Amino acid sequence: MAAERRLYVGPSLRRLRRDLGLTQADMAGDLEVSASYVALLERNHRPLSAEMLLRLAQTYKLDMSTLAGTSGADETARLQAVLKDPMFADIDLPALETSDLTGNFPGITEALLRLYTTYREEQLALADRGAETHETGGEGSDATDPVAESRRFLAARRNSFPTLDDAAERIAQGVAGHDNLVGYLKARHGLKVRRLPSAVMVGSIRRLDWHRREILLDDGLDTASQMFQLALQLAYLEMREEVDAVLAEGTFITDSGERLTRRALASYAAAAVIMPYSAFARAVEARRYDVEALARQFGASFEQTAHRLTTLQKPGQERVPFFFIRVDPAGNVSKRLDGAGFPFARHGGGCPLWSVHQVFKTPREIVTQWLELPDGQRFFSIARTVTAGGGSFGSPRVERAIALGCAAEHAGKLVYTQDQPAEAATPIGVTCRLCHRTECTARSAPPIGRQILPDDIRRTSLPFGFSDS
Repeated sequence: MAAERRLYVGPSLRRLRRDLGLTQADMAGDLEVSASYVALLERNHRPLSAEMLLRLAQTYKLDMSTLAGTSGADETARLQAVLKDPMFADIDLPALETSDLTGNFPGITEALLRLYTTYREEQLALADRGAETHETGGEGSDATDPVAESRRFLAARRNSFPTLDDAAERIAQGVAGHDNLVGYLKARHGLKVRRLPSAVMVGSIRRLDWHRREILLDDGLDTASQMFQLALQLAYLEMREEVDAVLAEGTFITDSGERLTRRALASYAAAAVIMPYSAFARAVEARRYDVEALARQFGASFEQTAHRLTTLQKPGQERVPFFFIRVDPAGNVSKRLDGAGFPFARHGGGCPLWSVHQVFKTPREIVTQWLELPDGQRFFSIARTVTAGGGSFGSPRVERAIALGCAAEHAGKLVYTQDQPAEAATPIGVTCRLCHRTECTARSAPPIGRQILPDDIRRTSLPFGFSDS
């Protein structure tokens, strides 16, 4: 007779206890065991017996598979994703050893994951300082730039926060039981929703009035924006602990950098409530990443949906990794997210040959484009304008362009590539100062390190002529 398989559920049990808001002593009291025994279970120093598994399921009304079926799976997937980094390429790392580590040493696993995330943040900070020094010839100065701080925090984690996705998914199930966000907020928090004219809102688009137990919304917002603002308010009400826990993983030099990051995480949580991870991940494959169709299915805007597509990197449930950028007509970048390894210009303007800078000529029309960088890397992008503001005659509107893209090896999964041969790629650069395509007629500045030819005898048709040396 085969030996009984021992069940170690330390990380899952600890997560369950924290989700329930219990101390080890609280759980021990509920289960009629000692607190030290709970501690041993959480550290995987003791296996979980069938009797204790049943007691847990009955006490906390759980499906036993919640503990028995997924013990350490999330941590294993996260660690395996980290170990794919090229710096580990020469180390033999069998999958079984990874599973053993996460199962038997959850504390060490968590320490390694935190250490790697910190390493990624420092690498990105170093790249920022190096890029600025290279381009300006001076000292890097964006270490205290709050926007750069926030972008580094998100980029180091590939804009993916599974704990927020899990919490939002649970909230979304509750919302579904009350038909919509308005009903849920009323039933769960006793908050009514009122829509008021912009003049009454006095510059706000959303305001929580605790005295009257109301959430006030600007009635000029479109339906998708109203739902997003309600989801955002709900995230602040119910996911503050989860957001604080994620934020605590970072180190911020400026208060503004921390506040910008908190706002980004709250918006992430709001999008995850409207577009729950599991349902959204299934839908993107069924609809082949058709952003407009997905937006209609989930009642979101084009930009909200495109933004959500960049977050689908939950370990073990990954989808196509995307990058995202939002620019205004002057080329200023107001949002930038990278999960696809796209080398964004960290300083200075982007390449004018990229369609994201040209779609203002064709408002709200999706423009597709294959891109090829000087080193031969290929990406596929879609770009379209989006509008913020408006809602009534005379209300100010802001037109911006967004681009969403992925590496060439993933492009075949997108509905947009069906009539787009990869051979027709547009040669672009990161930014003129770092691009050495000497034949480019759109160049605005010479590349670093190239000598410009004099034009007293001959003037070329290009903006600059360069010597061969």
